[in-house]
Amino acid sequence: MKPIDIIILSLVAVAVVLGIRRIIGVISGRRSCCSGDVKSSAKRFRRVRVQDTDESHYPYRTDLTIAGMRCENCVKNVEAALDSLSGTWATVDLASRTAHVRSKNPIDDAACRDVVSQAGYRVVT
Repeated sequence: MKPIDIIILSLVAVAVVLGIRRIIGVISGRRSCCSGDVKSSAKRFRRVRVQDTDESHYPYRTDLTIAGMRCENCVKNVEAALDSLSGTWATVDLASRTAHVRSKNPIDDAACRDVVSQAGYRVVT
């Protein structure tokens, strides 16, 4: 085997190891799905299937601008975080970076900011 072959195989092996580390980090929630940056404080929220999707049952509404979303996986994370609040139903638009939050109770802006922050994103005022 030529020295150049050994160098190329070594580089491929390093790339594979780094790729596997990133995939494991993303799946475990320790790394951002988009940038690969370490998200030490981010919490993964379980997807909540909102049973009541009749908008007339949600008299309280607000729109939140969310910073840090880059893909559909980010959208799902933010929706799951906001849906985890009792009596809420959120839909998130990636293009406008906006979360439309509907609630059966008066909306607690601080609670919304808190769960979005726990998910690893930021509400922009």
